[in-house]
Amino acid sequence: MTSSAHSAVYPLKVIQRSVPRVLSIAGSDPSGGAGIQADLKSIAANGGYGMAAITALTVQNTQGVTAVHVPPVEFLRQQLDAISDDITVDAVKIGMLGDATVIAEVRRWLGEVRPAVVVLDPVMIATSGDRLLAESAEAALRQLLPLADLVTPNLPELAMLLGEPEASDWATALEQGKRLAAACGNTVLVKGGHLQGASCPDALVNTGGLLSQDVVEIPGERVETRNSHGTGCSLSSAMATAMARLGDWESALRVVKPWLQEALAQSAVLEVGKGNGPVHHFHAYQHSLRPGDFAVRMWEAAQTELAAIYGLDFIQGLQSGGLDEGQFTYYLAQDALYLNGYSRVLARASALAPSEAEQLFWARGSQMCLEVESELHRNWLNGRQASGERGPVTKAYVDHLMAASASGSYPVLLAAILPCYWLYAEVGQQLHHGYLAAGASAEHPYAEWLRTYADEEFAEATRKAIDITDAAAQAASPAERTAMMEAFSGSCRYETAFFDAPRLHG
Repeated sequence: MTSSAHSAVYPLKVIQRSVPRVLSIAGSDPSGGAGIQADLKSIAANGGYGMAAITALTVQNTQGVTAVHVPPVEFLRQQLDAISDDITVDAVKIGMLGDATVIAEVRRWLGEVRPAVVVLDPVMIATSGDRLLAESAEAALRQLLPLADLVTPNLPELAMLLGEPEASDWATALEQGKRLAAACGNTVLVKGGHLQGASCPDALVNTGGLLSQDVVEIPGERVETRNSHGTGCSLSSAMATAMARLGDWESALRVVKPWLQEALAQSAVLEVGKGNGPVHHFHAYQHSLRPGDFAVRMWEAAQTELAAIYGLDFIQGLQSGGLDEGQFTYYLAQDALYLNGYSRVLARASALAPSEAEQLFWARGSQMCLEVESELHRNWLNGRQASGERGPVTKAYVDHLMAASASGSYPVLLAAILPCYWLYAEVGQQLHHGYLAAGASAEHPYAEWLRTYADEEFAEATRKAIDITDAAAQAASPAERTAMMEAFSGSCRYETAFFDAPRLHG
């Protein structure tokens, strides 16, 4: 390896692009955690447009590699030429190459195309310990190193490339990185992931003046997780992408390192595999919502309570007409008391609303509680004995809403408000459909009440309330969204308890 090869053949001239076109030349991992699959995720997560030329097919999962197939090298040549004949390649990441003939083909293509950024991850051993490069190809791989701008070996690979024992401490690792950088005439990313201890630094090493100093070290804390499958692939492809966007290696590493640390920290969310699972490449996007996303989450969260509501004796009796009149009278009396408190919470939502349209919507809802809904309750209760005091469930539900109101968070308050619209409308619609399917008998004792559930104005108001809450969630912080789900789920539970309260009352 000579130090002149890189500077003479591939001078570093990076044209920064907002969306760089990044090609991964690597092997395929059918489990999606490493190789081409990890590269494409990393490129996309870091703002690039990913492309892929597959060098090898593996049989692997989170527990290891059981087979490797290297297709004919002519097929790799066709892939590479098809891409570069049509598309300008801003950066290249090179990963698993398999054998010497594949390495020779990649050398040919690099010599013809001369991409501005070349990152070489010398994939020799998988995280599981399985060998991914034929021993006979190690010499060919060493000859390929000078053609890269950045080389990203892990510590076992760094030692193998130098023919030395693996570094057991950070100082030794840095010295090995310096020797490899001097031999290849490029920049080496020394990674501390294989070392022991709480710290996990990374360092860019270059002895040829391409960095602001010979060693640029970026400190970091170790993330305790078993899910590190494809970490090296993800890091190298992310660095190629960030370099094409930002224009220098130090800036790229300062962006990529925290991204990868969080990808490791959030990896358990994926629940992929029984072994060494993948990192969460798109962790940053779990906090971003498209219109309707949060509404779907809430609807899914409500299913348990909806199922419980449909199974209640009160609901089944209301559907059939066999519900004890005393229970229905108690329910309506409590509902009237509840709506008095609910109207105040809606008025609070109106006061917090960010737009005039939303202010008017919640104010109208508050008015409807006091006027239209209360009138229906009074008509039924006229002449019937009913308690004028709030029962324990009614009090607890109103207190829950008042607590959400007092939080000062508009999104959280909306989430607490919504089940009284959504679950009430859903249950009512099902009851009304059942009433019609049974022949809509005028002798049904609760026929008038069931018909109120078919009110299209309330259905439209419910749809509007869902849309407003979903939009508020999109603008909310992750912490607020968590609080929203807690408030929503709490109100759903109270809806179930509210329908069951007449039975418990006696």
